[in-house]
Amino acid sequence: MTLPRSSTENAPPEAASAMPWWQKGWADNLKVLAIALVVALTLRFWVVEPRYIPSGSMEPTLQVGDRIAVEKVSYRFWQPQRGDIVVFYPPGETDRQRAYIKRIVGLPGDRLQIQNGRVYANGEPLPEPYLAEPIQYTLVVPDGEGAATLTVPANAYWVMGDNRNNSNDSHVWGYLPRRNLIGRAVFRFYPPERFGPLPRPAYP
Repeated sequence: MTLPRSSTENAPPEAASAMPWWQKGWADNLKVLAIALVVALTLRFWVVEPRYIPSGSMEPTLQVGDRIAVEKVSYRFWQPQRGDIVVFYPPGETDRQRAYIKRIVGLPGDRLQIQNGRVYANGEPLPEPYLAEPIQYTLVVPDGEGAATLTVPANAYWVMGDNRNNSNDSHVWGYLPRRNLIGRAVFRFYPPERFGPLPRPAYP
């Protein structure tokens, strides 16, 4: 006796190929989407994340509306360097959604002065060709006599915007603890005409 064939066997061959994707292998598609989501979240939280520039405090290096990539790996293995553009949570902020972007100017142990429109590190003026304009303020000692000399403590940094006279940075709120660092800005991917890596200046 011949057993009856199933309805699938009776269907013409072209019927199976015409089925929509969600009806054939939908479980596999869900697995692929889940894996892609996990990979994307892992990259976002541990490797690299996109950021938007909302203010002009880093002009002319970064313009309002620029989109940048912030890598979050290198500082697990190497120390931050002078000139790095970093994204961080400012000291005292309880809102962890609000991040700042500035440039590292002073490293732990550095003696800094701000006078005559420039930053001096360990007695030498820093070459800073990226600045929007000369600094228009001076940090002074409490009695007002001469420029203050600041010594950056261990595990902290002195950070400033490239648009020094329009930047809420270390000259306003002090040293940045290393634990507040999120990562280093390394690449601008928008707008297209400014697409490319963000250079790190060479200091003597």
